[in-house]
Amino acid sequence: MSSSAVREREDDEELARSPKRTKVDELTDDGPIVADASPLMSAALAVTDSKEGSSAVAAESVLPPSHTLLGIAPTFSSNGLRQVLQTDVGISEYISRDVPPISGIIKQRFTDFLVFEVNQDHQVIHLKSLDMPDSSSKKGKGINDGSSSTAIAEASMAQPEEPVASAGSNIADELPVGTEAKDKDDSTPADIPWNDQFTEKLAPYLNEASIDQLKTMFLEGREPPRVTDSGWGGRLTKTTEDGTEITDEAKPSEDVDALNNDDTGKRGKNRGSRGDRGGRGGRGRGRGGRQGGEREDHRKVLSEPISSKTDRTALHQVIRELFGGKLDSETDMSTPAGDDGSRIVIKWSRHGGGRGGGRGGRGGRGGRSDRGNHPPYIHFTLQKTNRDTQDALGYLSRILHVNIKDLAVAGTKDKRGVTVQRVSLRRGNKTVEDVWKSANQLNRRSVQEILSQRGDRGVRIADLNYRKAGLELGMLKGNAFVITLRNVQVENVETLDRAMNSIKHKGFINYYGMQRFGTAAVPTHSIGLAILKSDWHKAVSLILQHRPGEHPEVVAARDAWLVDGNLDRALSLMPRRVVAERCILESYKKQGGETRNAMGALSTIPRNLRLMYVHAYQSYVWNAIVSERIRIHGPDKAVPGDLVFDSKPAAKGSTENDEMEVDNADDEEQATTEGKGMSSRERKKTVKAAYVAPSIKILTEEDAHQYSIFDVIMPLPGRDVDYPGGTLGERYREFLRLDGLDPDNFIRKQKEYTLNGSYRKILQVPKDLSWSILRYTDPDVPLAQADEDKLLGFDSPVVVDDGKFHALPD
Repeated sequence: MSSSAVREREDDEELARSPKRTKVDELTDDGPIVADASPLMSAALAVTDSKEGSSAVAAESVLPPSHTLLGIAPTFSSNGLRQVLQTDVGISEYISRDVPPISGIIKQRFTDFLVFEVNQDHQVIHLKSLDMPDSSSKKGKGINDGSSSTAIAEASMAQPEEPVASAGSNIADELPVGTEAKDKDDSTPADIPWNDQFTEKLAPYLNEASIDQLKTMFLEGREPPRVTDSGWGGRLTKTTEDGTEITDEAKPSEDVDALNNDDTGKRGKNRGSRGDRGGRGGRGRGRGGRQGGEREDHRKVLSEPISSKTDRTALHQVIRELFGGKLDSETDMSTPAGDDGSRIVIKWSRHGGGRGGGRGGRGGRGGRSDRGNHPPYIHFTLQKTNRDTQDALGYLSRILHVNIKDLAVAGTKDKRGVTVQRVSLRRGNKTVEDVWKSANQLNRRSVQEILSQRGDRGVRIADLNYRKAGLELGMLKGNAFVITLRNVQVENVETLDRAMNSIKHKGFINYYGMQRFGTAAVPTHSIGLAILKSDWHKAVSLILQHRPGEHPEVVAARDAWLVDGNLDRALSLMPRRVVAERCILESYKKQGGETRNAMGALSTIPRNLRLMYVHAYQSYVWNAIVSERIRIHGPDKAVPGDLVFDSKPAAKGSTENDEMEVDNADDEEQATTEGKGMSSRERKKTVKAAYVAPSIKILTEEDAHQYSIFDVIMPLPGRDVDYPGGTLGERYREFLRLDGLDPDNFIRKQKEYTLNGSYRKILQVPKDLSWSILRYTDPDVPLAQADEDKLLGFDSPVVVDDGKFHALPD
C-alpha cells in the first residue's frame, strides 16, 4: 500500500485522566489527544521547556545516535512538543505501494482493537467463565469449566470458611457437633510449651507487652477461649428506640445455642434476640451453620513500627521457626506505613498447621481447601481495558496483596484496546477461590454485582487453575486480533478488497509495533540503550524525565523531585500506575535520599519491565534494518545475502534473556521455553544446558531461488546471532557502533542484560484473515464486543444498513 494507507495512530498517548479513575463502562475514546490546558499542566510544560531549551537539541539527545541513519528529522507537534512516530523506530515501508491510499481511524474506541493471546499449544485465549472456581473440582486442579453457579458463589460469600465437600471427608458429619475438634484445638499447649527460648528470640523485634500478648494468644490455642458465663459486663450496649439496651456483639451463649440447635446448617436461624438476625449470624446469614461451632477469631498481636526490611524479614522467619506455621505473620495493611516503618501483625494461621492441624484437623475436614496439596502456581486469564500490562499487574498485586514479582506474563500487550492473556501467580498459601474473591473485591461487592457488572478499573480475571510452573516472557505463539477501522475513506470497495487481499496473500512486514516503544517524548528503546551501555544514571534520568502531555498529577510528582528535590512529596504524588518511576524513588527513599546507586535503583524495577527496555532497543534496530532491506531489495523474493534457517533448531529452548523475541514464531522459526512439570528455576537450568543455536544459512546466487521471501529472517542483536551478508550486514554493524555498542560483544556483567539474540521472519502472512464492511452513523457506537461483555450478556453491536460511515472489522 502507499504511505497514506491505514496505519496505527501515531500520537496515541495516554488519555488525560482525572485524579479519580472513570469507571470502565463510562469510558469513551475521544480519538486524538487534547492538550490539557489546566494551570497545573501549563506550569509543568513551562518547567519542561525551560529545562529542555531547544526542542530540536533535546529530541536529538533523547533519541539514539543511530537515529540519524534513518534519514528522518525529529518530529514536533504544532505547539513544539516532541513526538515519537513510527518512522522514528524504523517503521517506514509497505508491501503494496501500487494500491491507492486508504485512510481510516483505528482505536477510536477501546473495543476497536481486541487482542487475544495465542498460547504455545496454538490455542487462542478467551474468557470462558466469570464464575468462582472450585479447588475441589477436576481432581483438585481448580479448573473452572463454567459449571460453577451463582448460588455456589453466594454460599461461599456467606460462609467464606466453609470447606468444599469432597469424597471421603464425611467423618466430621458423624461426630457430635462442637466436639470433634475440642480435644485438639482447645487443648492446653502441652505439646509445644512456651519456654525462655521463645522470649529470647522474639525480644529483638517485639517489646515486652507484645511478647506477653503473643504468649497468651498462643497458650489459649487456635480457637478463641469459650465464654462460659453470660459475659454481658464487658460488652458495649446500644439503646433501641424503645429504650431497650442490646449488645453490639454476639452473645456468648451462641456457642451453647449452636450445640443445641438442630438446624445447624441454617445460617444462624433462631439465635439471639434480634429477630431473625441472630447473634454472630447477623445480617440474616449467621455462622451458626458451620460445623463444630467455629468462632471468628479477632485476636492478633501488633508489633511496633519496624523501619528495617531486614528486621521485618527476620521477624517473619522467627515466627515460622518458633511456631512451625501455626501462627501467621504479615505486614499490617490496615494503616499506612509511616516514616518509622511498617508494623507486623501476628495471628493464628487460618489454613491448618495449628493444634491438631488447626481447622484442617477436624475429623479430616478443614475450614478451607487444603492449600498444601495444590501446585505452587495459579494461572488465570486477564482481560484489561486501556491499561498497560505492567500497570494492570501492579493493580492486581495490590488487591491480591502479593508482590508484583510473583505475577508473570508471556508477553506485553497494547494499552489502548481490550486485550486477553494468561497470567501466572506464585500463590504462596492462596487458593483459586481466594484469588477470585480478592480480584473481584467480594468484600465490597456482591456476587450478583460481580457477575453482572464489568470488572473494576478495567481489569477482569477468569478461568483460574493450578499449575506446576509459572509463565515467562516468550511462552506464546503470537496474538490474534479483531481490528475495527472506522470512517474508512477509499475510492471504491474494489480498492479496499485489493488492499485486504494483498495482506492476505502477500503478507505484511513483521515490524515491532509502537506499543513496544511508546509514543511519549522518551521512547523505551532509548532507555534500553542506556542500560546496555551500563549508563545507569542516564537510564534513570530518562525514566524520571518530564514527558509533555502527561497527567497533571504525574507532572507534579516529577516536579517535586526534579525541581524541588522533595523526595517524600514526589512519592506521595506519584500514582501507583507509574511503576518504574515509583520504584526508583522508593529506592532513593530507602537509601536516605542518596542517588549515587543508580544501578541498584534500576534493579528494583520489576524484571519484566527492565527487560522490556533492552528488548525495545533490539526491536528498534531490527525494524530499521528490515526497512533498509525492503527499500533495497523489495518485498517479493529472497536475494543473496539474506539469512534463512538451514534446518530446524537442534533443540527447543531459549535463554531467559531472549524470551520476548519469540512472540510470532513457529516451532522451526525460534526456540521456545518448555519443560512441563518443572518449576521456573528448574526449567531455566534445563534450558540453559539444552540450548543449541539454530543453524543459519547466508543465501548465495546459487541457492537464493530455492527460498521464498517468507523464509527470510533477520537477527535481533545479541551474542548468538549471525548478521546478513553484504552491505546490509555492514549497515547492521554501523547502527550498533554509532550507538556505542560492540556488534560482537553483548555480554554484560549484569547477566540479565546479556543479550543472546534471536531471529524473526521479516514477513508474515496472517492466518484466518477475514474482513467485512459495516455501516454506522453514531461514531461512539461499539462495532465489536469484548469477551467480558459477551459473558455479562450485554447487547451485541448494532449495525445500521444505511449508516453514514463505513467501518472495516477484520
